[in-house]
Amino acid sequence: MLRKPAVAGHFYEGKKEALLEEIRECFLKGPGEIPVVEERKGHIKGIVVPHAGYIYSGYVAAYAYYELADDFPDKFIILGPNHHGYGAPVAIMTEGEWETPLGKVKIDEEAKKYCKGIIQNDEIAHMYEHSLEVQIPFLQFLKEDFTIIPICFGYQDYETVKEVGEILAENEDAVFIASSDFSHVSFSKFPTKEDIKENVEKKDMMAIEEILNLNAKGLIEKVEKYNITMCGYGAVGAMLEALKGKAKKARLLKYATSYDVEPGTYCVGYASIVIE
Repeated sequence: MLRKPAVAGHFYEGKKEALLEEIRECFLKGPGEIPVVEERKGHIKGIVVPHAGYIYSGYVAAYAYYELADDFPDKFIILGPNHHGYGAPVAIMTEGEWETPLGKVKIDEEAKKYCKGIIQNDEIAHMYEHSLEVQIPFLQFLKEDFTIIPICFGYQDYETVKEVGEILAENEDAVFIASSDFSHVSFSKFPTKEDIKENVEKKDMMAIEEILNLNAKGLIEKVEKYNITMCGYGAVGAMLEALKGKAKKARLLKYATSYDVEPGTYCVGYASIVIE
């Protein structure tokens, strides 16, 4: 099966050259330079990156992809939320290709071994989902030759996250990409920067603290207790569960909000985190 792009021309540029230029601008606005891809060293285990339109969060994602370029693998397990609710509670695609304006990427054959338990093979769940798709052009910008294992989460409770993490812990050589935006807050009037810090950044830092502590259960408990409207917390939690005993530390590379790009009455938080 060929999974066609669902948000090309919307979340990111729909033509090849325009998209390449857009990603270049993300790196220049974020880390400040275009990365040079190096051979795999093995110290990066996973990253957390946002999935909004590139104009809002692309430069934040670029911080993680800049570091990833220095330790680039051949295979990625990409995890993200299911925003549309179609398909299985936890859905994987086990064969085929994903297409973007930069070309096609194959699904790794190893995907089949993760299709068990709560993880079901379901193409429909991925058909319109953007959270995984927007990561692929960044990878293609860095290197042409790699494979992916795409998994999206309709359920994000801890029991689901723990089961998925245990299954994915069988992974040995792929790097995880957990796709999530953080707080989504709508203000009744135009907010001040202090309002943003109190209602968006403060809550996001509670969640980020648990990620930096590599604590999946703590992340989910805080999201639920403090009503942190982080859309992909299950994807991040499953990565943390899968990396138990393997990851040693996590670093926050960049935090920002959509308000920094376009002030308005609606604000979304973004973070770029690397796990080693």
